[in-house]
Amino acid sequence: MVFSVDDYGVVRMASREALDALKAIGAPMVRYDHTESMETRQDLEALFEVLESVRDKADNPAVFTPFSVPCNMDFERMVREDFQGYRYELLPATFDKLAAMDATAYEGAWDLWKEGMDRKLMVPQFHGREHFNLKVLEEKLAERDEILLTAIRHSSNIGLKNPGNPALSYLAAFAFWDMQENERFKALIEDGLNAFEQVFGFRSIHFTAPAGGEHSSIYTHLRKGGVKFVDMPLVKKEHQGRGRYKTKLYYTGKKLPSGVVAGVRNVVFEPTSPSKPDWINHTLKQIENAFNWKHPAIISSHRANFSGYMDPENRKIGLSALKELLAKITRRWPDVEFLSSAQLYELIVQKDEN
Repeated sequence: MVFSVDDYGVVRMASREALDALKAIGAPMVRYDHTESMETRQDLEALFEVLESVRDKADNPAVFTPFSVPCNMDFERMVREDFQGYRYELLPATFDKLAAMDATAYEGAWDLWKEGMDRKLMVPQFHGREHFNLKVLEEKLAERDEILLTAIRHSSNIGLKNPGNPALSYLAAFAFWDMQENERFKALIEDGLNAFEQVFGFRSIHFTAPAGGEHSSIYTHLRKGGVKFVDMPLVKKEHQGRGRYKTKLYYTGKKLPSGVVAGVRNVVFEPTSPSKPDWINHTLKQIENAFNWKHPAIISSHRANFSGYMDPENRKIGLSALKELLAKITRRWPDVEFLSSAQLYELIVQKDEN
């Protein structure tokens, strides 16, 4: 069983002040913009307690694979330079700045992040260099978009309104309109993977694209950078450029021409989303289906479910549900094994090779 949890290390709403400032200018915001911020020390402490509350058959606690970005906007520098271009910083610098803004929430948070890795409770993998589309960001900077500039002034990065182009999304880092735009992603991937290694201390071997929208041509660059595994949907409508799409089918373990191996998440757990009235039983049913087919349960989730800086009740709901889910899993399947995504896919590849 694997927990693949997206969006760690991503700056969203920095403060109540930022939220109020954006509301005041009528910024259209999604649910996550109201509830999600960078993971705090309290978020991580509470999460680790829940993960440690269970043991698998090998006496290992539950483990998260946080798909993480190593970089965020250098908000202060962009303000100083009057928004003339994009500047970024490494994740530890972001945590340092947040700690200076609110020591109660963020002092020691990055040290706790590293402790979580040492304790094998967090085994991060690559979620792109940043969680936004650089082309869209640069266009909005050139237009001096009021909402974007207000967010930057308040050290925040929200889900901005999508541009008129239907193939692009602000939060989809590798989305594009013209195929030639994919050429730019080569350098971004190389830089991002190097930054990931600098921040987390090892090379990432697993990738999932922020908000999807990527073309398979970028997998060659990922493979050259050391990535072996890429998350895919079961059925993917892949953009071929200029609004043309091609439907592709994937399964976990499928080897692609680029040399990477596909992985398909087959279970969903989003306990703070109102889309399901009973997330625990919904998720248990999906796990049961996976196990009945002799497949691993690869659970998809997001940090937003366990984020409490803007709304402590949000964290309480998410972690309470996670704790209950884990307890029911270990009671119902006492021979369960908790693995990081890298451990699982390495086993799949070894089995196929043998």
